[in-house]
Amino acid sequence: MTLPIAGEGGVDAYAKLAELGLTLPTVVPPLASYVPAVQTGNYVYVSGQLPLVEGKLPYEGKVGAEVTAEQGTELARLCALNALAAIESLVGLGRVGKVVKVTGFVASAPGFTGQPGVINGASNLFGDVFGEQGRHARSAVGVSELPLNAPVEVEVIVELAE
Repeated sequence: MTLPIAGEGGVDAYAKLAELGLTLPTVVPPLASYVPAVQTGNYVYVSGQLPLVEGKLPYEGKVGAEVTAEQGTELARLCALNALAAIESLVGLGRVGKVVKVTGFVASAPGFTGQPGVINGASNLFGDVFGEQGRHARSAVGVSELPLNAPVEVEVIVELAE
C-alpha cells in the first residue's frame, strides 16, 4: 500500500500547523538513555513525550487532583506537539503517511477514570494536522507516577509515505 505524501493527495502538515497557529518546538532532549525517535523501515517510533514547554512542565501532579481533566487534555496536546517535533527532526513531517498508534499515560488520582478524554488532546491534534491520515489506534492508561511528576506522557508510531 502506497500512502500519499503532501503535494500528492496527502495533507500538508506544515500548512495545517500554521492554520492552527502552532509552531513546532525544539525537540525535547532525552531525560535518560534513549533517543527522541527512531526510524525502522517505513515506521517512526517516537519515545514518550512529556508536555514540556521550554524545558518546563506547565502543570505537575496527578490528573483528578492537582491537575484538572481539561488541563490534562491540553497537556496531552503539548505532548503530541513535542512528538511532531521529534518526527520533524528525524524525517520531516512531510513524509508522514499515517499516524498508526498513540499510547497515552495519565498520572491519575485515585478514582480518576477519564484517561480517554485526557488523551483526546493528543488524538485530536493528530487529526487536526493530518486529517483522515491522523486517525489511529490508541491506548489511554492510568498510571501512578510519571517522570518529573508530569501529569501526561504520549508516545506515537507513524508510518512513512513511500
